[in-house]
Amino acid sequence: MATINDIAARLGISKSTVSKGLNNATDISDEMRKKILETAVEMGYTNKRMMNREKKLCILIENMDYNTPNQFGHDIILGFKQMAEPDGWVVDIVPIDKDFQRSIPYGVFMIQNGYQGAFILGFSLIDPWMAEFKASKVPAVLYDNYIGSNPRIASVGCDSQEGFDQAVKHLIHLGHKKIGLISGPLESYITKARYNSYLNALSKYGLEINEDYIGLGYYISDSTKDHVQRMYDLGITAIICSHDIRAISAMTECMDRGLRIPEDLSIIGFDDLPMTAYTEPPLTTVRQDRPALGKAGYYAMTCLLNDLPISSITLRAPLIVRGSTGPARKV
Repeated sequence: MATINDIAARLGISKSTVSKGLNNATDISDEMRKKILETAVEMGYTNKRMMNREKKLCILIENMDYNTPNQFGHDIILGFKQMAEPDGWVVDIVPIDKDFQRSIPYGVFMIQNGYQGAFILGFSLIDPWMAEFKASKVPAVLYDNYIGSNPRIASVGCDSQEGFDQAVKHLIHLGHKKIGLISGPLESYITKARYNSYLNALSKYGLEINEDYIGLGYYISDSTKDHVQRMYDLGITAIICSHDIRAISAMTECMDRGLRIPEDLSIIGFDDLPMTAYTEPPLTTVRQDRPALGKAGYYAMTCLLNDLPISSITLRAPLIVRGSTGPARKV
């Protein structure tokens, strides 16, 4: 592990100047502070002085509601904190966006604030820090994302393949042979994973794979308007959606078009949001245990902090059968 002496030697400056840069002293220039911090990150320096004062982790969150109980971000954070705080960690919740990521490197942010590791929620593949994670020496655990070949980065999530296998198997048991997918664009790791899981499940059970049976779109309501009627006209009898919100939108679109659920179309979601038990009819969906995901995130973090280079933790993804799936209509 790099020391202040190592950083000073690399930059050709005194140890006291390095110490000032690492501890945010005001009597050095911003340019020199930036150079010191970036070199410290590159060399894998850990600010033990700050860490000895307080055991600190952060949860970096983007594009998720984390203040409302029973919402995804809130419940994952709750699970993480339930494990971390009894172990003596202070856990800061830090909402960020892409502009913030462009303004400061991940490693510099972590060193400046004395964080020993971060749990990352809601990032997409195009987030600036995702590229930094490929070589980062500061531990991070990613939810629903994956970075290979870096022993300081781990991932947690639910088993998309298991979830789609169960969903397709359930539909086959009900007599469905033409099964569609409605999803967001393939710009996130998890959307790609669920897209591939859908294709793999169809192939596993010998069902037709047809590009016309797939509908991708940025805007949820627009994509369901575009694809529900089209899929129905193609003879599709069941649609799996990449997330519950898209599934609920698809159900609303069916209602607007006079299509009955599940008599005309069966609908399956993914997540098991609290509202899915109260839709009309209640939504069949693949469950993600949100507090358990947070607990798994903390477990992965403890592994990284103890130099155990864990790759990923994947939780089971049970299918919750409700009223939105039924026997296939005759076509």
